Amino acid sequence: MNEKWKEIMDSVSIPVIAAPMFLVSSPALVIQSCKKGIIGSFPLLNARTSDLLEEWILDIKQQLNAFQEETGKQAAPWAVNFIAHSSNKRLEGDLELIKKYQPPIVITSLGHPGAVLEVVHSYG
Repeated sequence: MNEKWKEIMDSVSIPVIAAPMFLVSSPALVIQSCKKGIIGSFPLLNARTSDLLEEWILDIKQQLNAFQEETGKQAAPWAVNFIAHSSNKRLEGDLELIKKYQPPIVITSLGHPGAVLEVVHSYG
């Protein structure tokens, strides 16, 4: 088993992903899911702008780090759902945010994942 995958599986209470639901999933849902031991996720495009996406990512990271410091428990990892289709006008900008903040898990949908995989594999 891949070491990174083993680390992820060791940090979850059950192997479940809180689905990245369009217009429903938010940082609050991601954070609470991770605190309860399941992988929390959200579609990147739920954050209506790249600036808001960056705020969401920073909030998730800060809140989960604080949870771990306060409780001594490891939160489950979080995930983003990246629309890799060429019609995604934010593709390049959001990909830069993925590169910068390195979400533990990246799910791709709609389109060729090549560019996303290249970035994600560069950090994990």
